[in-house]
Amino acid sequence: MRFIFYTHSLISDWNHGNAHFLRGVMRDLIRRGHEALALEPEGAWSRDNLLRDQGEGAIDRFHATFPDLQSEVYGPEFDHGAALSDADVVIVHEWTDPNLVEQIGRIRRDGANFTLLFHDTHHRAVSAQDDIAGLELADYDGVLAFGETLRERYLKAGWGRNVFTWHEAADMTLFKPMPEVERTGDLIWIGNWGDDERTAEIAEFLVRPVKELALNATVRGVRYPDTALAALEDAGIRYGGWIANADAPRAFAEHRVTMHIPRRPYVENLPGIPTIRVFEALACGIPLISAPWDDAEQLFRPGTDYLVARDGDEMKDRLKQVLADPQMAGDLAISGLETVRSRHTCRHRVDELLAVLGECGTQRVVQKLATAEAAE
Repeated sequence: MRFIFYTHSLISDWNHGNAHFLRGVMRDLIRRGHEALALEPEGAWSRDNLLRDQGEGAIDRFHATFPDLQSEVYGPEFDHGAALSDADVVIVHEWTDPNLVEQIGRIRRDGANFTLLFHDTHHRAVSAQDDIAGLELADYDGVLAFGETLRERYLKAGWGRNVFTWHEAADMTLFKPMPEVERTGDLIWIGNWGDDERTAEIAEFLVRPVKELALNATVRGVRYPDTALAALEDAGIRYGGWIANADAPRAFAEHRVTMHIPRRPYVENLPGIPTIRVFEALACGIPLISAPWDDAEQLFRPGTDYLVARDGDEMKDRLKQVLADPQMAGDLAISGLETVRSRHTCRHRVDELLAVLGECGTQRVVQKLATAEAAE
């Protein structure tokens, strides 16, 4: 089948975690014999910032790292009807311009045979409800929400006929243990500043414990204001700026522990939804300690796959324990890796996507799925 994904950007992962997941899903579809194409807009905020920050070399690096992935940039004169004429499945991300969301729906309504899905991986459904409520989704066959609480929000608000939970996951072709890499640091945190959505949490769970323990620590990410950079420097934390997602596995391998610091809107309003870095870090076999969040869907096994710290003092204690006890660190790494491999890879998510298509897909898609299944 031919899959087309409307995304903010496939090429750029600068403050754009959904690119991580989409790349993994597209690569798995391609490995199964499907076609996959991403369409991204001119002037995409993430890609423009990547170019300003890193230059054209970062774009070249993407193509060299992912030669199997195709992305086409569209502008105001782009013919979306022609582009979708041979599509079997079209998946539109929530960061897509609302007018285009509606236009693609009209194309579907006017007789197109593709299955049309809307994909939401953000907290705007609770933090900016009018943005989502204003979208025209009546002509969409289904909605993919990246957590059960978000799915329930869509259903309660009547924003979709068929709404499915579709969590993010790790691309295990990239994210895997690298035991051959020498561990030269204690702690690494890979995360963006987050528009003040976790300012206090970063100070409590990262900066203060690292400073008090005098750890060899590194932070990678973007959009850190001067005040944050000064706090990191005062704590002796190295700041490395943006890191290509494909380089994250090696960065994890070079350190002994990492952490999860969720954004406040997810903790308060969308429990059960971790950042994609949790899936990716555990897939790399690194011990993880998390600030408080409610694993409402039991994606993982708290205390077994990762440790939880209720406050900064407990984070300090947890860090000391993991760094001083190789057996504990090894057990956490093995357990977390086991859970991701068994439940949370992009291969699992593609299986789930195909199941969704079997439930709400057009007749053409359902027939193609049945043919493929019979051939296996």
